[in-house]
Amino acid sequence: MSPPTEEDPFDSLLSLEETYYNQGYAEGSADGASAGKAEGRQLGLEKGYQKFFESGRLYGRAILWANRLQSSMAASASASASSPPSCSSLKTTTTTIKDSPQLQDSESNGAAAASTGEGVGGGRRKHLPPLPNNARLEKHITTLYALVETESLSIENTDEAVNDFDDRLKRAQGKAKIIERMVGEKVGDEGSAGGTNGAGKELTV
Repeated sequence: MSPPTEEDPFDSLLSLEETYYNQGYAEGSADGASAGKAEGRQLGLEKGYQKFFESGRLYGRAILWANRLQSSMAASASASASSPPSCSSLKTTTTTIKDSPQLQDSESNGAAAASTGEGVGGGRRKHLPPLPNNARLEKHITTLYALVETESLSIENTDEAVNDFDDRLKRAQGKAKIIERMVGEKVGDEGSAGGTNGAGKELTV
């Protein structure tokens, strides 16, 4: 009968690294399974808010630029002497900006305020200078509006929808930069849009 083998007291010391690695991996997997969904949802909401905030900012700028087009201002002036245009909802991104309910409401409200010379707060209405009559500029503004039009943006949480949204937002940001250079405006460091007009006067949008 062979004598019983004695356990080497140093075996556990030689495998400390592997032991602690396995222990940490097991604890991390268990913790990640319980907290991962909550943290992932929080991060998703944060990133989604940032993307839609930027999309909404560009959407507002597109409407503002469209109102400053000479063709839109002429339509606004004619609307003050006749009935305001109908506010039909947009169905596709190919609809022109001039058919936008937001733009039509802005034009009709602007015409009413212009007739009294008062702004929304009761003070004197401040007018932004019109944009130059440029077909390329109008096309860029129309494209920008189509890219960030809210009713056509998908809010589904799928890879295809997310990639489409990111692609449209990136293209819209590029269009906005082109328009800024054409009209002589720029976005300030604090996120407020500002610039100068042709006469070098400070312009806040």
